[in-house]
Amino acid sequence: MGVDLGDARSVAVGFATGIVVLLALYAFVGLDKVVAALSRADPVLIAAACVASVAWLFAWAMALRTVLGVIAVKVSVLRAFMLFAGATFANNVTPFGQAGGEPFSALLVSRTTGTEYENGLAAVASVDTLNFVPSISFALVGVGYYATAFTVGDRVEVAAVSLAALALAVPVAVYLGWHNRNRVADFAVAAIVPAARTIGRVVPRVQPPAEADLRHRIEGFFGALERVAGDRHQLALALSFSALGWLLLAVSLWLSLLALGHAVPFAAALFIVPLGSVASVTPLPGGLGGVEAALVLLIVPVTGVDTGIAGAAALIHRGATYWLPILLGGSATAMLEADNVVESASD
Repeated sequence: MGVDLGDARSVAVGFATGIVVLLALYAFVGLDKVVAALSRADPVLIAAACVASVAWLFAWAMALRTVLGVIAVKVSVLRAFMLFAGATFANNVTPFGQAGGEPFSALLVSRTTGTEYENGLAAVASVDTLNFVPSISFALVGVGYYATAFTVGDRVEVAAVSLAALALAVPVAVYLGWHNRNRVADFAVAAIVPAARTIGRVVPRVQPPAEADLRHRIEGFFGALERVAGDRHQLALALSFSALGWLLLAVSLWLSLLALGHAVPFAAALFIVPLGSVASVTPLPGGLGGVEAALVLLIVPVTGVDTGIAGAAALIHRGATYWLPILLGGSATAMLEADNVVESASD
């Protein structure tokens, strides 16, 4: 799974842009206030937030392992953790979050487990879809708590309305896409084949797929999704792992604020984390800069802390859930690919 010069250049440009956005955000918030807040942070609680982040990766790795088991792909617990860490690494270094990282994640799963690419893509897409359900559920619980316990400000009202719209729009889109999957397959073939042929004329190394082969792969992808959806017991187990992961992400943000001396209601973290993660779909690697901005915009009105504390909490939380997974996932990807090269050479 090599990375060509164009890929490396686009990743570098994306990170540079994200860093610029991040610097602009903290210049607006007040870098001196953020640094002052961080200087008083409890290192033990910061370490605890990092532990919660690793536990989150493990929980979602078990969701991936469960889904892979449904499509008859068996992986060990350690290998599943490394695969999901690698998938998270791909999401964090490519634009548009999971949408940008899924093709790379599916390729890593395919090469590591020996399954077909469409099976790997179906597993990764299934986990991403499953993760949506508890995220919205927890966010709605948080909104409900604040609606009954506190006076909700205009900014929080806008976030709550956006959440409700998202909770309706995504399931409807998934439902329509699934029940019209034959049309989706026809559209994908009609769009991809001509585009691939055009690219192939410009880039000689790119071989456009045959229409029959592409249709077979798309049908295989939908078939794998159907097997996952049909096993309700394993689906419920994967959903439980997903819910645990979201709880641990909320714990990370709650601990980040606690490390700065602010014990906010846990419901606040349940509300903020899923909404803040929506910003990861921005055209920046892993939402770098965008997620931090969303977190600050949500933390201040929801918890009542000042912008310096909110900015510092966002940095601690993202350090645990963005930068740490990049380090772990990059290392895991390198080790998995080294194993894949060795296995390919021995075949």
